[in-house]
Amino acid sequence: MTVALPLLALTAFMTPLDHQTMVQSFAVLFWGLAIYPILIPTLPFLFYRRYSKDEQSVLGILTSFGSTTFFGLPIAGAIYGSRGIMYASVFNIGYRVFLYSYAYIKMSGEKMRGEHIKKMFVNPIVLATLIGLVLWLLQNNVPTIHVPSQSVAFYRIDVTWPWLFNWFKLLAGLASPLAWLAIGANLAQMPLSAALKNKTAWYYSTNKIILVPIIMIALLAAGSATHLLTIDHVAFATMVIMMATPVATVAVNYAIAFNHQSLLASNASLISTIFATLALPFWIITVQLLANWSIFR
Repeated sequence: MTVALPLLALTAFMTPLDHQTMVQSFAVLFWGLAIYPILIPTLPFLFYRRYSKDEQSVLGILTSFGSTTFFGLPIAGAIYGSRGIMYASVFNIGYRVFLYSYAYIKMSGEKMRGEHIKKMFVNPIVLATLIGLVLWLLQNNVPTIHVPSQSVAFYRIDVTWPWLFNWFKLLAGLASPLAWLAIGANLAQMPLSAALKNKTAWYYSTNKIILVPIIMIALLAAGSATHLLTIDHVAFATMVIMMATPVATVAVNYAIAFNHQSLLASNASLISTIFATLALPFWIITVQLLANWSIFR
């Protein structure tokens, strides 16, 4: 997974640069950075006011941060190809920034330090995304190599070194099956019967898998309808699928490591993963139908 997921992100940027995709990528980057400051203060107030302060804090973080890397990224790639992976990778930049800063500080009670900033960016997936994005944007301004019928940037290995690119694609293709095996292995370690009896875990899972994507749809539709930040149907569908993922494993690990509602976090992880797996076909069909709206074309 450490190799496959970065390569999945990097190889997605080995495509020709076009203006429309570039504009959409910056729109996705904006939403990836904007959605978490919206969700973090809003969700505890909307959904968890009747819980204790510690439960509000933990449930708010668990609801805001989904498993966008292991669950969302491979699915986006399987459905929408390289554009889906590209948009999902760019969207994840904001996710990583807030997960390793706000979520960590809130759960641990520590202050922001240099090591937290390092965690945000010195991460194989984030590095691969940033490197791929920069290479993709600069490809028309660097030395080129002439190949049959076209000239491409010297680092466009999909054209210049196809044998290496095919090897990278082969490894990147392992991301989806490995992710699902990892999810299954993680679920096998949790007591199913106890989790199924936890009403809060079910309530959380409904909020995370159903209501958070609906909030994302409403925000994206408002931005496109008012022409403040217009997005196309692939960007729209990718971002909604990314938000319809179960709880992030890192967020659950924070809860366990710092002893903040660790049992609740574990139960929420199990139920939300099962819930998300069952709800996935519904969301794929839904975003395809909604993407036909004129505002997403």
